[in-house]
Amino acid sequence: MLARTLVGRLRPRLAPSLAGLGCRVSAGAAATDIAVDDDAPVPVGVGATAAAVAATVPTVLQPRVLIYDGVCRLCHRGVKWVFRADKHAKIRFCCVQSKAAEPYLRLVGMDREDVLRRVLFIEGPEAYYEGSTAALKVASYLPLPYSALSSLLIIPVPLRDAAYDYIARNRYDWFGKDDECLVTKDRELLERFIDRDEMLGDGPSNSSY
Repeated sequence: MLARTLVGRLRPRLAPSLAGLGCRVSAGAAATDIAVDDDAPVPVGVGATAAAVAATVPTVLQPRVLIYDGVCRLCHRGVKWVFRADKHAKIRFCCVQSKAAEPYLRLVGMDREDVLRRVLFIEGPEAYYEGSTAALKVASYLPLPYSALSSLLIIPVPLRDAAYDYIARNRYDWFGKDDECLVTKDRELLERFIDRDEMLGDGPSNSSY
């Protein structure tokens, strides 16, 4: 499984655990926002490094966010499919090219290039998934019959990701790409985008690739 703890990704940078940074996770974290207590004290002995890392952790993050390549036409088709299948609106979306994606990427220790190679699904405060596992984890939140796709998680990760990576490497050649995030042309989808205001021009300008 490609799930990794956020704590585990922060430790190599000499940061304290998320609990040490004052993270509060409400009961049923998968259904609520991930909150950070800005007033929580930094543990003794951690020093300036921990304070610097704590400053990069956003105050509020939403769970179940799919971060993807917004200019990729294949990716956009996939997002539209999830949007229509997700009758209970459990999944949120974000274009990796937007400013809104940055705090999520910092939290898991990834950059835009990582997500351009493999889609990223942040399930909750301690788990995120990449590539084929991310796609199948998203499917697990959909109603039947779509959630049955998650049964493919039983296939070994190397096999799944080999197929995923092959398609990902060729997606622009096979399906094309746009000059800006495609969701701006399908505005009915924006209600489930955490970067909605940015895409509509009410927030920071979205950078396109």
